[in-house]
Amino acid sequence: MEKYINKVTASIVLYNTDKKELERIVKNLFDNYKSLILYLIDNSPTDVLKMQFERENIIYIFNPSNPGFGAAHNIALKEALLIGSEYHLVVNPDTYFNEDIISPMIEYMQQNPDVGMMMPRILNEDGTIQNLPKLLPSPYSVLMRKLKKPTTIYKRFINNYELRFIDENLIYNAPILSGCFTIIKMRVLQELGCYDDKFFMYFEDWDLSRRIHRHYKTIYFPKVSVYHGYHSGANKSRKLFKIFINSAITYFNKWGWFSDRERALINKETLKQFL
Repeated sequence: MEKYINKVTASIVLYNTDKKELERIVKNLFDNYKSLILYLIDNSPTDVLKMQFERENIIYIFNPSNPGFGAAHNIALKEALLIGSEYHLVVNPDTYFNEDIISPMIEYMQQNPDVGMMMPRILNEDGTIQNLPKLLPSPYSVLMRKLKKPTTIYKRFINNYELRFIDENLIYNAPILSGCFTIIKMRVLQELGCYDDKFFMYFEDWDLSRRIHRHYKTIYFPKVSVYHGYHSGANKSRKLFKIFINSAITYFNKWGWFSDRERALINKETLKQFL
């Protein structure tokens, strides 16, 4: 890993983040990648985490205006571009891993220059798979994922939309990757731009995936795995659900609601990989 490490940066966005949870992923990263440069962008109203995480190779940025998830990561991404980072990890604080997952993904990117972004297999803490790679969404798919009814129609839909029918060990090109843990080639961001900060939270990762997928491969790489303590806040909080709806409207206003020829073409091409 040492031959890559000086080229790699990472960022974690914080908002009233659990200290033990954050300590776990920070320790996890530096136990494996001692020369990594890590940006902690703290959107919390107070900087109580600053003292615990001020150390060499960690850049803590207090950002109480809380511009949102993507906008906060953009602060780190722009700093990483300035120092010449070649690969950048976008990491959620509720993730962790038990193996070297970064060097296999970087090696794959180096061997395949048409790859712009990658995501490892994402596991629940009980070891079951989170089905996070997806086809490009439509208003219908967003609604079906929330309603989950009628049951028989939903099962057929979700099997296709979340690509659940695919061999779980297959590497493939998916137009939507989750932002909970991704690695991005920095020259791709120089070319195409970072997160769209019109999205406060939700859909910003889907938007970035789509923009990258139009020009490069966005690869699901299940040869390595990350654990993710997933909690769907939008299903439990009225405030977060409102943010989710606003972000969905922003996304479909940008890309098209029911008329989106590019969506149909990309989804068709994605499914052709598996014929």
